[in-house]
Amino acid sequence: MFFFGQYEHTIDAKHRLAIPADARAVLEASGSGTTLIAAPGEGDSLNLWPERTFAEFVQAKLNGAFLGDPRLAKLQRQLFADAQRCPLDSAGRIRLPERLLAKYGLSGSVMVVGAMDHLEVVDAATWKEEQASAPEFNELLTEARQALAERENRSPQS
Repeated sequence: MFFFGQYEHTIDAKHRLAIPADARAVLEASGSGTTLIAAPGEGDSLNLWPERTFAEFVQAKLNGAFLGDPRLAKLQRQLFADAQRCPLDSAGRIRLPERLLAKYGLSGSVMVVGAMDHLEVVDAATWKEEQASAPEFNELLTEARQALAERENRSPQS
């Protein structure tokens, strides 16, 4: 399951956000259900994960990783304390928690951005500024390749 694209939407006075039709189609086609998990993201974004994908991610990447390390336990506590289930209503909207909207400065016009296995919700003006000053794709690709090579060199060899 992959989410693509960028969509400008509005968070209404009741804290509801319409999920783009393309993203709803991905959820339906993948059998992921009709509930998204709103959870903290990096930087100024709020992540929206299909519930099953979030559970699989936590099990595969984080299961047991928090035990024994207080720094990781703090991350676990914050992630799960801030996360909330957001079921889609019949109009394809979710109601976002007020505390997360306040934490990420989200209201009015926002961008819903496909981020591979989840969606990100960011302030529309901030997104447009970031895109205007973003490096060219080839530069990003070069940096990503360097980061992957560095990570590969740090990982234990089999």
